[in-house]
Amino acid sequence: MKKSTDALFDKYRAQHAFVAPLEPAIRQAVEMLEDSFRTGGKLLICGNGGSNADADHIVGKLVKSFRLHRPLTDEVKSALTNGELNEKLQGGLPAINLGAHTSLITAMINDVGGEYIFAQQVVGYGRKGDVLLGISTSGNSKNILYAGETAKAMGISTIGLTGRDGGKMKEQFDLTIIAASNITEDIQDIHSTVYHIICAALECQFWGE
Repeated sequence: MKKSTDALFDKYRAQHAFVAPLEPAIRQAVEMLEDSFRTGGKLLICGNGGSNADADHIVGKLVKSFRLHRPLTDEVKSALTNGELNEKLQGGLPAINLGAHTSLITAMINDVGGEYIFAQQVVGYGRKGDVLLGISTSGNSKNILYAGETAKAMGISTIGLTGRDGGKMKEQFDLTIIAASNITEDIQDIHSTVYHIICAALECQFWGE
Protein backbone atom coordinates (compact mmCIF):
# COMPACT_ATOMS: atom_id res chain seq x y z
CA MET A 1 0.00 0.00 0.00
CA LYS A 2 1.04 3.62 -0.51
CA LYS A 3 2.81 5.49 2.28
CA SER A 4 -0.18 7.83 2.54
CA THR A 5 -2.39 4.82 3.26
CA ASP A 6 -0.01 3.56 5.94
CA ALA A 7 0.00 7.03 7.52
CA LEU A 8 -3.78 6.94 7.56
CA PHE A 9 -3.75 3.68 9.52
CA ASP A 10 -1.21 5.17 11.93
CA LYS A 11 -3.57 8.07 12.58
CA TYR A 12 -6.65 5.95 13.25
CA ARG A 13 -4.69 3.43 15.34
CA ALA A 14 -3.53 6.26 17.59
CA GLN A 15 -7.07 7.57 17.99
CA HIS A 16 -8.97 4.31 18.58
CA ALA A 17 -7.74 1.30 20.56
CA PHE A 18 -10.04 -1.08 18.67
CA VAL A 19 -8.37 -0.35 15.32
CA ALA A 20 -5.13 -2.32 15.95
CA PRO A 21 -6.75 -5.77 16.33
CA LEU A 22 -9.02 -5.08 13.34
CA GLU A 23 -6.28 -3.65 11.12
CA PRO A 24 -5.33 -6.88 9.28
CA ALA A 25 -8.95 -7.49 8.29
CA ILE A 26 -9.47 -3.82 7.35
CA ARG A 27 -6.37 -3.90 5.15
CA GLN A 28 -7.61 -7.10 3.50
CA ALA A 29 -10.96 -5.43 2.78
CA VAL A 30 -9.17 -2.47 1.19
CA GLU A 31 -7.14 -4.83 -0.99
CA MET A 32 -10.23 -6.79 -2.07
CA LEU A 33 -12.05 -3.62 -3.02
CA GLU A 34 -9.07 -2.07 -4.78
CA ASP A 35 -8.60 -5.21 -6.87
CA SER A 36 -12.29 -5.17 -7.80
CA PHE A 37 -12.37 -1.48 -8.73
CA ARG A 38 -9.17 -1.72 -10.79
CA THR A 39 -10.64 -4.56 -12.85
CA GLY A 40 -13.97 -2.87 -13.54
CA GLY A 41 -15.93 -4.23 -10.57
CA LYS A 42 -18.27 -2.39 -8.23
CA LEU A 43 -19.33 -2.51 -4.60
CA LEU A 44 -22.82 -3.60 -3.60
CA ILE A 45 -23.76 -2.76 0.01
CA CYS A 46 -26.70 -3.95 2.10
CA GLY A 47 -27.84 -3.40 5.66
CA ASN A 48 -30.99 -2.92 7.72
CA GLY A 49 -32.03 0.10 9.79
CA GLY A 50 -28.97 1.97 11.02
CA SER A 51 -26.78 -0.29 8.90
CA ASN A 52 -28.72 0.85 5.82
CA ALA A 53 -27.86 4.42 6.80
CA ASP A 54 -24.22 3.31 7.05
CA ALA A 55 -24.47 1.86 3.53
CA ASP A 56 -25.68 5.24 2.24
CA HIS A 57 -22.83 6.93 4.08
CA ILE A 58 -20.26 4.64 2.44
CA VAL A 59 -21.68 5.36 -1.02
CA GLY A 60 -21.30 9.07 -0.36
CA LYS A 61 -17.64 8.64 0.56
CA LEU A 62 -16.79 6.51 -2.50
CA VAL A 63 -18.75 8.00 -5.39
CA LYS A 64 -17.50 11.56 -4.75
CA SER A 65 -14.42 12.99 -3.07
CA PHE A 66 -13.92 12.34 0.64
CA ARG A 67 -10.58 13.74 1.88
CA LEU A 68 -8.56 14.20 -1.32
CA HIS A 69 -8.90 15.98 -4.64
CA ARG A 70 -10.04 13.52 -7.30
CA PRO A 71 -9.44 14.80 -10.83
CA LEU A 72 -11.27 13.17 -13.71
CA THR A 73 -9.25 10.86 -15.93
CA ASP A 74 -7.60 12.47 -18.95
CA GLU A 75 -9.85 10.38 -21.19
CA VAL A 76 -13.04 11.75 -19.65
CA LYS A 77 -11.71 15.31 -19.48
CA SER A 78 -10.78 15.32 -23.15
CA ALA A 79 -14.18 13.92 -24.15
CA LEU A 80 -16.11 16.50 -22.10
CA THR A 81 -16.49 19.76 -24.00
CA ASN A 82 -18.44 21.43 -21.18
CA GLY A 83 -15.89 23.35 -19.13
CA GLU A 84 -18.21 23.56 -16.12
CA LEU A 85 -18.50 19.78 -15.96
CA ASN A 86 -14.74 19.40 -16.31
CA GLU A 87 -14.31 21.76 -13.37
CA LYS A 88 -17.00 20.39 -11.05
CA LEU A 89 -17.06 16.62 -11.63
CA GLN A 90 -14.76 14.35 -9.63
CA GLY A 91 -13.34 10.88 -9.91
CA GLY A 92 -15.53 8.26 -8.26
CA LEU A 93 -15.58 4.62 -7.25
CA PRO A 94 -18.74 2.65 -8.14
CA ALA A 95 -20.82 1.75 -5.08
CA ILE A 96 -24.55 1.01 -4.77
CA ASN A 97 -26.64 0.88 -1.59
CA LEU A 98 -29.15 -1.91 -2.21
CA GLY A 99 -31.36 -0.54 0.56
CA ALA A 100 -32.00 2.75 -1.28
CA HIS A 101 -34.39 1.43 -3.95
CA THR A 102 -37.78 1.95 -2.33
CA SER A 103 -40.08 0.84 -5.15
CA LEU A 104 -38.16 -2.38 -5.77
CA ILE A 105 -37.88 -3.12 -2.05
CA THR A 106 -41.59 -2.64 -1.38
CA ALA A 107 -42.48 -4.73 -4.42
CA MET A 108 -40.27 -7.54 -3.16
CA ILE A 109 -41.82 -7.32 0.33
CA ASN A 110 -45.31 -7.46 -1.15
CA ASP A 111 -44.73 -10.08 -3.84
CA VAL A 112 -41.99 -12.36 -2.55
CA GLY A 113 -40.81 -11.58 0.99
CA GLY A 114 -38.47 -9.16 2.72
CA GLU A 115 -35.79 -11.75 3.37
CA TYR A 116 -35.12 -12.06 -0.37
CA ILE A 117 -34.77 -8.35 -1.20
CA PHE A 118 -30.99 -8.05 -1.25
CA ALA A 119 -30.42 -11.45 -2.85
CA GLN A 120 -32.66 -10.44 -5.76
CA GLN A 121 -30.71 -7.23 -6.20
CA VAL A 122 -27.46 -9.17 -6.23
CA VAL A 123 -28.90 -11.24 -9.08
CA GLY A 124 -29.92 -8.08 -10.94
CA TYR A 125 -26.86 -5.90 -10.37
CA GLY A 126 -24.05 -8.28 -9.49
CA ARG A 127 -21.35 -9.56 -11.79
CA LYS A 128 -18.32 -11.74 -11.20
CA GLY A 129 -15.52 -9.52 -9.93
CA ASP A 130 -17.81 -7.31 -7.85
CA VAL A 131 -17.74 -7.20 -4.05
CA LEU A 132 -20.73 -7.42 -1.71
CA LEU A 133 -20.46 -5.68 1.66
CA GLY A 134 -23.10 -6.91 4.11
CA ILE A 135 -23.59 -4.96 7.34
CA SER A 136 -25.34 -6.62 10.30
CA THR A 137 -24.64 -5.86 13.94
CA SER A 138 -25.78 -9.36 14.92
CA GLY A 139 -24.26 -11.18 11.96
CA ASN A 140 -27.52 -13.11 11.59
CA SER A 141 -29.80 -10.91 9.47
CA LYS A 142 -31.48 -13.34 7.11
CA ASN A 143 -31.68 -10.99 4.12
CA ILE A 144 -27.96 -10.22 4.46
CA LEU A 145 -27.10 -13.92 4.70
CA TYR A 146 -29.20 -14.70 1.63
CA ALA A 147 -27.47 -11.90 -0.27
CA GLY A 148 -24.08 -13.32 0.71
CA GLU A 149 -25.07 -16.82 -0.32
CA THR A 150 -26.29 -15.56 -3.70
CA ALA A 151 -23.18 -13.46 -4.23
CA LYS A 152 -20.85 -16.39 -3.65
CA ALA A 153 -22.86 -18.50 -6.10
CA MET A 154 -22.26 -15.77 -8.70
CA GLY A 155 -18.52 -15.49 -8.08
CA ILE A 156 -18.82 -12.24 -6.13
CA SER A 157 -16.50 -11.73 -3.16
CA THR A 158 -18.15 -11.00 0.18
CA ILE A 159 -17.16 -8.83 3.12
CA GLY A 160 -19.16 -8.80 6.34
CA LEU A 161 -19.19 -5.93 8.81
CA THR A 162 -20.69 -7.27 12.01
CA GLY A 163 -20.46 -7.42 15.81
CA ARG A 164 -20.89 -9.69 18.83
CA ASP A 165 -19.39 -13.10 17.91
CA GLY A 166 -19.76 -12.56 14.15
CA GLY A 167 -22.92 -14.66 13.92
CA LYS A 168 -23.53 -16.78 10.85
CA MET A 169 -21.82 -14.23 8.67
CA LYS A 170 -18.47 -15.21 10.19
CA GLU A 171 -18.66 -18.62 8.54
CA GLN A 172 -20.43 -17.63 5.33
CA PHE A 173 -18.65 -14.45 4.19
CA ASP A 174 -15.15 -14.49 2.69
CA LEU A 175 -13.98 -11.83 5.17
CA THR A 176 -15.64 -10.55 8.31
CA ILE A 177 -14.68 -7.49 10.33
CA ILE A 178 -16.15 -8.02 13.79
CA ALA A 179 -16.72 -5.16 16.24
CA ALA A 180 -16.07 -6.73 19.64
CA SER A 181 -19.18 -5.59 21.51
CA ASN A 182 -22.64 -6.86 22.38
CA ILE A 183 -24.16 -3.36 22.43
CA THR A 184 -25.70 -2.34 19.12
CA GLU A 185 -24.85 1.36 19.25
CA ASP A 186 -21.25 0.60 20.22
CA ILE A 187 -20.98 -1.81 17.31
CA GLN A 188 -22.33 0.86 14.98
CA ASP A 189 -19.82 3.41 16.29
CA ILE A 190 -16.98 0.98 15.56
CA HIS A 191 -18.44 0.23 12.13
CA SER A 192 -18.45 3.95 11.34
CA THR A 193 -14.75 4.24 12.06
CA VAL A 194 -13.96 1.05 10.15
CA TYR A 195 -15.69 2.11 6.97
CA HIS A 196 -14.24 5.61 7.17
CA ILE A 197 -10.79 3.98 7.24
CA ILE A 198 -11.68 1.77 4.29
CA CYS A 199 -13.04 4.65 2.22
CA ALA A 200 -10.12 6.93 3.06
CA ALA A 201 -7.60 4.18 2.33
CA LEU A 202 -9.17 3.45 -1.05
CA GLU A 203 -9.05 7.14 -1.89
CA CYS A 204 -5.37 7.17 -0.97
CA GLN A 205 -4.71 4.14 -3.15
CA PHE A 206 -6.37 5.69 -6.21
CA TRP A 207 -5.69 9.42 -5.75
CA GLY A 208 -3.02 9.73 -3.04
CA GLU A 209 0.64 10.52 -3.54
